[in-house]
Amino acid sequence: MKPTVLKTDRVSLQPGPVRGDRLADLQKMIGRNRFLPVPPQEANFVGDGDYLTIGTEFLGYFIDLGCLRENERVLDVGCGIGRMAVPLTQYLDPGAGQYAGIDPTSSGIQWCTRNIGSVYPNFRFMHLDIAHELYNPNGYIRGTEIALPFANASFDFAIMTSVVTHLPAGEIEPYFREISRLLELGGRLFLSAFVIEDNADLGAGDRDPRVVFQKPGRGPAWYANKDAPLAAVAFDDGFLDEVLYACGFEIALKQLGHWRGKTGCQHYQDFFVAVKTSKGAR
Repeated sequence: MKPTVLKTDRVSLQPGPVRGDRLADLQKMIGRNRFLPVPPQEANFVGDGDYLTIGTEFLGYFIDLGCLRENERVLDVGCGIGRMAVPLTQYLDPGAGQYAGIDPTSSGIQWCTRNIGSVYPNFRFMHLDIAHELYNPNGYIRGTEIALPFANASFDFAIMTSVVTHLPAGEIEPYFREISRLLELGGRLFLSAFVIEDNADLGAGDRDPRVVFQKPGRGPAWYANKDAPLAAVAFDDGFLDEVLYACGFEIALKQLGHWRGKTGCQHYQDFFVAVKTSKGAR
């Protein structure tokens, strides 16, 4: 069964050179590489599952769905403790490809700098003291005022995996607009989210019981935990699309995940691939 793909704009992506069996072989090679850095379990704060397995799975999505190429410049917003970065060290060309990861959790950035950046000079990590009630409650930069320390058009590919799922609605546009500023025209934003479809039966089927969302008010946000709202945030279908458009993106792919209990899709969260097609002035 094919995964559910929602309507997209008429923008196309050019597939990269690593596809099919070559991509599968690359993922197997990374998964078997016992020399790659992996943080101790007690230091890993980025979620359930095997660290390297999940990172390698997402590398496949970046290449297959986002058409990431070896020579591109990658920005990882919310890089955590490097779960996406470690597999990327085995894909990005050390002479041409570049990676920059930012995160509000200083312990993750310190680990990444020691264990990844020290070995791979084209990978750099930065702590940005953004306030977040769960991950950095004492941060001095408000999410609505985010400004990343990079020049315009510094990147070709941006990653936001499990970031939108922890942001309040008012911070989505500032993040998207800043990422739009940093991407070249034609650059892609790959993000994961929880999308609440119209007329969705939130208690039906095999939906993950950990993310049973409720809507507390009239805004676009839904929360799975009323005591810690930013632990898991979903948005009305169409909200993220509209903000992406307003920030100069067109959606090339919007694909639903299996968290809602539907079958036929390999990945858990919902995925967007958005292409920067304007300067975000709309």
